[in-house]
Amino acid sequence: MTQVSCQQWGKVSDLGFVDMWSLHSSKVHVEILTLGAIIRSVCSKGKHSEMEDIVLGYDDLTGYKSDKRYFGAVIGRVANRIAKGHFEVNGREYQLDVNNGLNALHGGLQGFNKAIWHASAVGNGVQLSLTSPDGDQGYPGEVQVSVTYVLQEETLTAEYQAHSSKTTPINLTNHSYFNLAGQATADIYDHEVSINARSYLPVDDMSIPTGEIRAVDGSPFDLRQPVVIGPRLKAVSGVGFDHNFCLSSPGDPWTVRHAARVCHPASGRVLEVTTSQPGIQFYTANFLDGSLTGKGGVKYGKHSSLCLETQNWPDAVNQVTFPDCLLHPGKEYRHVTHYRFTTV
Repeated sequence: MTQVSCQQWGKVSDLGFVDMWSLHSSKVHVEILTLGAIIRSVCSKGKHSEMEDIVLGYDDLTGYKSDKRYFGAVIGRVANRIAKGHFEVNGREYQLDVNNGLNALHGGLQGFNKAIWHASAVGNGVQLSLTSPDGDQGYPGEVQVSVTYVLQEETLTAEYQAHSSKTTPINLTNHSYFNLAGQATADIYDHEVSINARSYLPVDDMSIPTGEIRAVDGSPFDLRQPVVIGPRLKAVSGVGFDHNFCLSSPGDPWTVRHAARVCHPASGRVLEVTTSQPGIQFYTANFLDGSLTGKGGVKYGKHSSLCLETQNWPDAVNQVTFPDCLLHPGKEYRHVTHYRFTTV
């Protein structure tokens, strides 16, 4: 049985009050904010039963209001990058605000991560809902969106649903940064990672997929068997992983698949991720540089954590061979992701 409680956590000027919802099972404790539907903390047991907070974040609302790294937030209307912030739907061109070089990233300048969501209790969890108006950040259609977090023993489930009044691209994910040794630990180099993907998407120098779907065989991107991430990072060109791994192929039926597993041998903590999404963006916190002060006064540096962002493939609205990302009026967008926290 999960204990569910709520308390007021602060106020954002011009937006209103922010609540924090707490979900407590016998094995995992989770805190969720109504600002951005943010997962503020996940405390899980190690092999000696010690509890540790394993997601990065801030001690107070001030940090989240100014945050530009999307700590723990739900990302929308479209997660990841849209090339040049431009796309065409039903013969009409749309231009979004660009906020990542020449590209639109994670929903725009004021994405879902900066909104206060309405929250209500559900069995073993909380449902958060939001209305994104027609034209929000340049996107067409009014979108009714919800994310439901449910904690059952060691498994946290995030279920995303949406409806739109006009055809619009949509791609929702959660952007939690994990360090299974504890959020105050300097790096993830001793973590073992595996991702259940036979292919990945190469990107250009602006991190936009080139359109090629490349097999992982014989490359540093072959993570089908567990690898220690520190040495593997040295084999990847550039600053680290920030790539979409393909969990299914375009046109494959909706089903929940095993996506990834992370193990921290020293603490014994394990994170397993399953999802209905066709992709997972594996990101190794390449752009954290020690300038952000997080929980407990910790300075979060490069490779201090990792993200496993279950989502559609990046720039799918502009790539005809990628899985369809368009939500049509009268249709429902629905995806689920399960995070299972155990020990070896």
